Amino acid sequence: MTIYDIFSLLGGLGLFLYGMDMMGKGLESAAGNKLKTVLEKLTSNRLRGVLVGALVTCVIQSSSATTVMVVGFVNAGLMNLSQAFGVILGANIGTTITAQIIALDLSELAPLFIIIGVAPLMFSKRQSIRNLSMVVAGFGILFFGMNTMSVAMEPLRNAPWFLSLMGGMENPVMGILVGAVFTAIIQSSSASVGILQALAASGAVAVTATHYAGLYIVLGCNIGTCVTALLASIGGNTMAIRTSMMHLITKVVGAFLFAILIALLPLPAIVASWSPNDPSRIIANFHTIFNVINTIVLFPFGNLIVKWMMKMIKGNTDRDMEGSTLYLDDRILDTPTMASISIHQELGRLADKVKDNFALSVEAFFEQSEEKAEKVFREEKNIDHIAAEIIRFLVKLQAIPEVTDTDRRDIFHLHDVISNIERIGDHAENIAEYALDCRTNDFHFSQAAIKELKEMVSHAQQAYAAAICVIKGEGHEEEERRLCWENEDMVDKLRDDVRDNHLIRLAKGECDPRSGMAYTDMVVDLERIADHATNLVGPEEEKNAVV
Repeated sequence: MTIYDIFSLLGGLGLFLYGMDMMGKGLESAAGNKLKTVLEKLTSNRLRGVLVGALVTCVIQSSSATTVMVVGFVNAGLMNLSQAFGVILGANIGTTITAQIIALDLSELAPLFIIIGVAPLMFSKRQSIRNLSMVVAGFGILFFGMNTMSVAMEPLRNAPWFLSLMGGMENPVMGILVGAVFTAIIQSSSASVGILQALAASGAVAVTATHYAGLYIVLGCNIGTCVTALLASIGGNTMAIRTSMMHLITKVVGAFLFAILIALLPLPAIVASWSPNDPSRIIANFHTIFNVINTIVLFPFGNLIVKWMMKMIKGNTDRDMEGSTLYLDDRILDTPTMASISIHQELGRLADKVKDNFALSVEAFFEQSEEKAEKVFREEKNIDHIAAEIIRFLVKLQAIPEVTDTDRRDIFHLHDVISNIERIGDHAENIAEYALDCRTNDFHFSQAAIKELKEMVSHAQQAYAAAICVIKGEGHEEEERRLCWENEDMVDKLRDDVRDNHLIRLAKGECDPRSGMAYTDMVVDLERIADHATNLVGPEEEKNAVV
């Protein structure tokens, strides 16, 4: 093997990896919204989790990426361990699609795919066309790289040292170990299996009914891909560690069982008989069979495996969530379309926190409770921190090149949403301050004044509650928008009536003039809260944004 062959091998490997990455990103961007829908419908049904895991992995062309995403979801509380088990099994099946695609051997058509894909990337501005072009170009680059690697590795089939090395791979332990280590280094089982297919296509690795080295290496590749998830769990909570370990155990158990089957049953001969003259296809088929059968065998034992993980890895999974985000995890930023789901979950949580704090501030005002007012102040600090973390996450997401124009517009809109929610929280804090002022200065209001304020509070709360439903996608969106606008209109009407009635009461001496400032400021804050609620539901042209 000459230096030219080595350079060709490395160049082909680079093209192969780049093409696979390009194809996966193009597919992900093209199917982004559909992926959101699929994941949003994920339930505790483990079978559905398997299907979701397989689908997502087929799209993003990487079981490692899917598993890392799952670890992030579990760490963030978006998914429990049982759901994660199903998705991981599905991801193992989905990743075999890459090997099946590679086995098609379309290397002669690779240049055609490249030019068909690159031309629109250079001249088209439509994102949908560019996404599809990335898929086509990546497809061509992948096969071009595969062909380059195969040609570069042809001298290896006559190299004594390499033949001796491959002979050692007939030992199950050595074959599995080499496959696991190599995959752990490059962190992609799709890539390592693809490289093995290139070796087989060049004749450097014999894959027949009587030579099992390639099959043992495939088993090792499946184990090695777990390293990515294990690394992703570092710094996560106990549930994240359990998820990554569960992934590793399913692969190790499956590899152990299949090593026994290869030794005891004519499994290699059966697989080889399907494509006797196509070693690349043999590897792809064995890769698929391993993961499908492994899923079928382990699926019924899901609950037992989950319980075992709970017992084996001890730890407290509860976290102090005060001022902390629950659904955000930087591990899922690599899959932007999925990261947006966690953002909307966290945003809904933030909106609910502000809603509760608003209600508490109102109680503090009418009860003149110092304890409740202080609690409002503490919670407002937590709210501000969570809002800042969401913005930080949005900024990171926005900086990712794979984010589509549609997602980028959604990010800009979310900045406005956060701003309006934060402002509602600030007004709730103002109300708590009025509560302390009233308590300190012994301010009192007439029953008529309190009744009017409570009515205004009720409509402001209803307006904001309807806005939250719109944000979280709950209920009928148009109906919730209508409720929000109607209650905001009522707040505006009550504002004028309350001010007029207050002046009348002051003139009659029915109210303490010293309390007038707190009273009118309370009215202003309630009006502003309702206005910000309508900003949340839009549309912008119907109302001017509140500053």
